[in-house]
Amino acid sequence: MRISASLLRLLFAGTFGVFAFAANAQGLEDKLTIVTSYSKDLTGPLAEGFEKKHPGTRVEVQNRNTAAAVTFIQETKSNPPDIFWASAPDAFEVLKQNGLLQKYKPKAEGIATKAGSYPINDPDNFYTGFAASGYGIEYNTRYLKANDLPAPKEWDDLKKPVYFGHVGISAPSRSGTTHLTVETILQGEGWEKGWATLLEIGGNLTQVSDRSFGVPDAVNSGQYGIGIVIDFFGLSGKASGFPVEFVYPTVTAIVPANIGIIKGAKNQKAAEAFIEYLLSEEGQQILLLPKIQRLPVRLATYDKAPPGFPNPFKNEKLGAGVKFDVDLSEKRYELVNSLFDRIITFRLKELNAAWKAIHDTEKKLGAKASPAAKKLLADARRLATTVPISGAEANDPAIANSFHKLKKGETAAGRQAEFEQKWDETAVKNYTEAKSLAAKAAIAK
Repeated sequence: MRISASLLRLLFAGTFGVFAFAANAQGLEDKLTIVTSYSKDLTGPLAEGFEKKHPGTRVEVQNRNTAAAVTFIQETKSNPPDIFWASAPDAFEVLKQNGLLQKYKPKAEGIATKAGSYPINDPDNFYTGFAASGYGIEYNTRYLKANDLPAPKEWDDLKKPVYFGHVGISAPSRSGTTHLTVETILQGEGWEKGWATLLEIGGNLTQVSDRSFGVPDAVNSGQYGIGIVIDFFGLSGKASGFPVEFVYPTVTAIVPANIGIIKGAKNQKAAEAFIEYLLSEEGQQILLLPKIQRLPVRLATYDKAPPGFPNPFKNEKLGAGVKFDVDLSEKRYELVNSLFDRIITFRLKELNAAWKAIHDTEKKLGAKASPAAKKLLADARRLATTVPISGAEANDPAIANSFHKLKKGETAAGRQAEFEQKWDETAVKNYTEAKSLAAKAAIAK
């Protein structure tokens, strides 16, 4: 029987595919387990692209918020997943300091070395930057127009009375990216002034979401007009057709989003191959998809970016306002999260009431406020912007190390419980008194 040339080509291609599949199966493991805080919009296209490039290796993605992922890796060190993939460099520092990451230096070339003054990769090669991230303000243009609101540009803009009830944020204890945003403000403005900014913005908050995705979802849909978010939420919202814009305030930082191999990973070769794919031209171009919109670290990828896409490696002003100290952030990570919850998240109703009273009285009195009224309002503002622990105390390892993330059903104990009770009582007292002083100022002569 004579076999046609076309059939021979088909048989050869099939045989070659089998051999290629077998070669890959021998070279890489048949499974790769990734723990990540990222949504399927990001993980899906990259996992699919990797599987096509390496047939025979299946990617399993386990989605957890950053704090929960760190805890999970700590608790499963005897049988760990292969890769940790998230935006928060301080979370990687926690794992590094606990000996839960292993070294790997990628072979990819053409990768930026720094974003501003911040190194893209861990100097000790325990984790690798695959994208850059900044923090800022997303706003819904239709919502602002309907509510006759100006477009905000700086953190201080969000303090203005006109934004009362129009702003949302996620809790830093539930979102690694929000934690970085809070730390950026604290490091950029200093401890006391930074918390004063956060508390005054807090007075205008309509929601503290328990998940980071909740904020951009609400802004995109017009549930409220303004959200404090990581840049890719705002950029992807706009690229996906929502009526939104994103702006970087002057006080912001550009830091790497990272990926690292977990110590004891069973699928080491597959983990290394995934990192190389993520840093390849193909992997970096996927970051530009409308639903992703991450800032690549491969410099040549920006040549194919859409018009107006931010490039932190050419725009020297972007992120120059803050030299982010990841060590400082890591050391006080849980303390900052707990403090935010105690004085903002859990006391949002009282904080809203205090600032509404202050704003209403200031508007009512205007320039006609008497010296007595001005003093009462100044005292009210002081109480509503006072953080109940000093920066020196917060940075003291003896205090900061007494805080840890509580497991479900766990109750704080020891010094953590003492501090949290004190903060809670102070917040209630300060906000109640601030509201009272504003009311007195309204009738002061």
